[in-house]
Amino acid sequence: MNGLETQHERRRPQERPEIIRTIINGLERYNPEAASTLESYLQQQCEEKFCDCNANRALLKLYQLNPDRIKDEAVTNILVKAMTQFPSPQFDLCMHLLAPSHSNPAPASTSELAEAVAKLRVLNTQLEGAQYGRFWATLSADDDDIYADLTTDIAGFEDMIRVRIAQLISQAYREIDVAVLENWLGLDGADEVAKFAVETCGWKVVEDGLVQIPKNAENEARKAEIREDVNVDMFARVIKRSWEEVA
Repeated sequence: MNGLETQHERRRPQERPEIIRTIINGLERYNPEAASTLESYLQQQCEEKFCDCNANRALLKLYQLNPDRIKDEAVTNILVKAMTQFPSPQFDLCMHLLAPSHSNPAPASTSELAEAVAKLRVLNTQLEGAQYGRFWATLSADDDDIYADLTTDIAGFEDMIRVRIAQLISQAYREIDVAVLENWLGLDGADEVAKFAVETCGWKVVEDGLVQIPKNAENEARKAEIREDVNVDMFARVIKRSWEEVA
């Protein structure tokens, strides 16, 4: 699991520059001029494979207060970055900061941004619902290359998604079929799956087309011990209440 843990660390927000900390923690977060600084910081996140959700939501809030400053590309990049944090509420938190015309537009007045947001919502729903095979199929659909266009600015997007899926798999499984991993990770062939499993995840490929996942705190079977402390007084209160309701 060392490979997974190392890459997951890279996905966490780096230490914020002082200027960003000042913006999101003070009155500057309401200054329209701060938008350009937050946009530059967003671009840095896209290039360097980390995500600062608080800073990105501060930018969306500025767009909400100053609709004339909205940049469609920044909005979609924020949503894609939030998507890489699944399963989490980050994507939905960002959606709540979008204008209704972008998040829930009327069919007759759908803009390019609204269409892009709708497509990203589909991808996020699939990830949150653990529909990983469907996610990769949607992302690579031949008849709709807009998905590729929406994620192209995010360096290492597919790798980040694969690592996150692998982390979730490692929390639920001790052994999994290579064919299942191929579908869930959006990889092509058993060789690619084996390479990813061994080099990135630190898992072991064994005979019969299986991948073994090391035991960890989440996937280890434990005996559950349930204790319920019930005393006579509790029953007495229940019986008394039932009589009062009948009366």
